[in-house]
Amino acid sequence: MKLLTVGDVVGESGIDTLHALLRRVKRAHGVDFVIVNGENAAGRGITPKQADDIFAAGADVVTLGNHAFSKQQIAPYLDERQDILRPANLAPQSPGQGWGIYDGPQGMRLLVMNLIGRCDMHYGPDNPFLCADKILREAQGKYDIALAEIHANATSEKLAMGYYLDGRAAAVWGTHTHVQTADERINPKGSGYITDVGMTGPIVSVLGVRVEQSIAMFRGDLTEYFKTAPGDCALSGAVFDLSRDGKCRAVTRVWERWAQP
Repeated sequence: MKLLTVGDVVGESGIDTLHALLRRVKRAHGVDFVIVNGENAAGRGITPKQADDIFAAGADVVTLGNHAFSKQQIAPYLDERQDILRPANLAPQSPGQGWGIYDGPQGMRLLVMNLIGRCDMHYGPDNPFLCADKILREAQGKYDIALAEIHANATSEKLAMGYYLDGRAAAVWGTHTHVQTADERINPKGSGYITDVGMTGPIVSVLGVRVEQSIAMFRGDLTEYFKTAPGDCALSGAVFDLSRDGKCRAVTRVWERWAQP
């Protein structure tokens, strides 16, 4: 099977980019299953309508991250839907779930886990490495292939997770930094890996934000609330070519430009 993972969708223009490009990218790469990180669809957080829009664009599963609950109206949606995942290692009383098992092609059962890192972020979440162990134990015998997203700031933590799950998850990919890395690989025990799949949103921006606002912040100037940058956008992600035995055969970076009308 071929899995497409799509990097953090930023703003309404990021959602529009999904609608414009996602199905075309799926056809071009022969993709069977799509996982999209949507935690920045509202800039910070995601609303139920935006989640519905991402599913309508072609996502099979939507993942979140450190802004999972920035829009409080998403909380009941997370409890109602099984195909949108907040980080699994958040407090156990958090709305929603952090992993699930989904129907893939040819009857394959796909375990998808969403983890959040702690290095240079908040240390409130549980240990993501021990959380991954717990999920794999609980799901034992119920899935054919495991897949893991690690939403983290430090490249070291993402790399460590990639090696930690090597041979146990068919694919491990990072999100959160909004910058696509060029280190796609197959790890020694057969897991596909990339440190960050990038973002889906405005190209001329700083992580999706208007350039002048970001510069002003770093200068120390007073700035208004960050706004999504205008202009052409891109869909950023990675395609993992996976075999039925849980090994990865190839990892391909994806970056597709969309000229806004």
